[in-house]
Amino acid sequence: MLNKWFLTKNAFLAVKPFSALKDSFRAGYTKQHLIRDVIAGLTVGVIAIPLSMALAIASGVPPQHGLYTAIVAGILIAVTGGSRFNISGPTAAFVVILYPITQQFGLSGLLMATLLSGLILIIMALFRLGRLIEYIPLPVTLGFTCGIGITIATLQIKDFLGLTIPSMPSHYIDKVQTIFTALPTISWSDTAVGIVTLFVLTQWRRLRLPIPGHLPAVIVGTILALILSYYGMNVATIGSAFTYTLSDGTVGNGIPNVLPQFTLPWNIPNAQGEVINWDFAALQALLPAAFSMAVLGAIESLLCAVVLDNMTDTKHHSNNELLAQGIGNIVSPFLGGITATAAIARSAANVKAGAVSPIASIVHGILVLLSLLIFAKALSYLPLASMAALLLMVAWNMADIHNIISLVRRSGKNEIAVLVICILLTVVFDMVIAISVGVLLASLLFIRTIAEMTKSIEMPHPDDLTDVLVYRISGPLFFAAADNLFAELHDKTVHTDHEIKHIVLQCEAVNVLDTGGIHALTRFVQHMLPHQQLYMCNMQFQPLRMLVKSSVVPELKKINFSPDLTETYGKIRLQENESELRR
Repeated sequence: MLNKWFLTKNAFLAVKPFSALKDSFRAGYTKQHLIRDVIAGLTVGVIAIPLSMALAIASGVPPQHGLYTAIVAGILIAVTGGSRFNISGPTAAFVVILYPITQQFGLSGLLMATLLSGLILIIMALFRLGRLIEYIPLPVTLGFTCGIGITIATLQIKDFLGLTIPSMPSHYIDKVQTIFTALPTISWSDTAVGIVTLFVLTQWRRLRLPIPGHLPAVIVGTILALILSYYGMNVATIGSAFTYTLSDGTVGNGIPNVLPQFTLPWNIPNAQGEVINWDFAALQALLPAAFSMAVLGAIESLLCAVVLDNMTDTKHHSNNELLAQGIGNIVSPFLGGITATAAIARSAANVKAGAVSPIASIVHGILVLLSLLIFAKALSYLPLASMAALLLMVAWNMADIHNIISLVRRSGKNEIAVLVICILLTVVFDMVIAISVGVLLASLLFIRTIAEMTKSIEMPHPDDLTDVLVYRISGPLFFAAADNLFAELHDKTVHTDHEIKHIVLQCEAVNVLDTGGIHALTRFVQHMLPHQQLYMCNMQFQPLRMLVKSSVVPELKKINFSPDLTETYGKIRLQENESELRR
C-alpha cells in the first residue's frame, strides 16, 4: 500500500506545469525577446483567425467556437505547457473525429467529449506516457495523417463547390456517393470564389512577403464574393449560414462580438432544443471518441514538439505538455471551445517568425480575441468556399505526399504495406483502428525481420574430434526465432553420415535470450539426450543471466558451459579419454 502511495506521489511530482515558461525566463528573457514574441504571435494570429473558423465549421459547429478554442486553449496550454513554441488550437486532424460526434450528439456532445479527452490526457501525463510518439513507426504516422487529409479534403468539396447536401452520411463511401449525386447542384459563384482563394494560397509564397498567405487569400475571396453578390450571384458566407443567440435573447447572423461566456457543457441543448441526459450510458457512448481524441491530441502535440526541438535545438518536457493539453481541453469546453492540440503548421510558422517563448502563443490568443470583439461583423462576410479552400490546402499539407513518395522509394514491402493499410483504414474506418492495426502489423513484420536474422552456421572442428558438431549462433534467440533455429539444428544433427556425441553452440553473437528461447532450448536438450552432450560457450551477459534464472529446469543443468571454444574442446577430449579408459 505504501509503495503504491509513493508511486502515485512520484507520478505527480514528475509532471510540473509551467515548465516551458520557466525555461524561457531561466534562460534570460529580454525586451528584444518580448518584441520577437509579439511579432511572432501577431503573425501566427493572422493565420489562426480564418483557420480556426474553418476548422470549427468543418467540425459541424458555428465558427465562433473555433475562435474560442484558439483563445482559451491557445493561451492556457502555452502558459502551463512543456514546449516553448507549440501553438495550440483547433486542428484539421480532429475534424474526422469531431464531425460524427456533432452529428450524433450536437455541440453539447462535442464539448463533453472534449472534456473527457482532457481527463484522459492528464491520466496519460501522470502515467508518464509522454514518450508515446517514439513507439509509433513512421509508416503508421504518415499513413493515418494522409488518411485524415483525404477525409478532410472530401468533406470540403461540398462548400468549395456550393453543393446542396442537407446532411453528410457518416461512412466515407456514402459521403463520396452523396457528393457525386449532388454535383448537378453546383454553384458556379461559390466555385469561382473557392478557386480564386486556393490560387492565391498556392501562389502567395512566390511574392516572398513576410505576411502569411491565409488572410490575404481569404480577403481576395471575400472581395470576389461581394462583387458577385452585387451582380446578383449568391455566395454562401458565414453570415448567411450561421446564426447565434445571446444570453439576453438577441439573435444575429454570423459571429457574436462578445467574450467567450462560461457555460456548463452538459446543459447545452441540441438542435431540437432538448438537453441530453448525460447519464453513465451516454458518457460510455462518448468514451471511444474521447479516447481517440486524447490519443490523437497526444500524438500530434508530441510530434509537433519534437519537430520544433529539431528546428530550435531545444528540449521540450513531454509529460508536462500532455498535462497542459489535458488542462486546456478540460477548461476550454466551459467557455465554448472545442478540442485543441498543438498545430504543427502554426507552430512552425511561430518559430520561423522568431518566437522565443510561450509569450508568442499568448499574443496569438489575444489577437484572435481582439478580432472577435472588433471585427466580428467583417468576419461574417467570409465565404464558406474560401474556408473550404483553406482546409483543402491544410489537407494537402497533411497528406504529406513528398514524404510518402520518399518513404516508398527507400523502404521495403513491409513498410509500404503498413503505410497503405493505415491510409485505407483511416479513410474507411477511423484513426484509432488505423493506428492500432498499423502498430500491430508493423510490430509483427519487424519481429519477423529480426527472427530471420537469427542464423546457425556450421564451423570446423579439430581433426582429432570426429564425433563433434560445432555451430555458431548469431542473432537474438527469442520466441519468434528460437523454435525454427533449434528445429533446424536437430535435423542437421540427426541426418549426419556418422555418429555425433557432442554438440557445441558458440553463442558469442547471441545478445538476447527470452523465455521462448529457453523453452526451445529445453526441448532441444530433451531431444538430444541421452545420446549427445550439449556445450555452450562464449555466452554474453543477458543470455547467461536468463539461463542462470532458469537453472531449476532439469534439462538445462545438463548443459556444459565454457568461456570459449578452447576450453570446450578440452572438456570433450577429457570425456573421450574417460570413455576410453572405461572400455
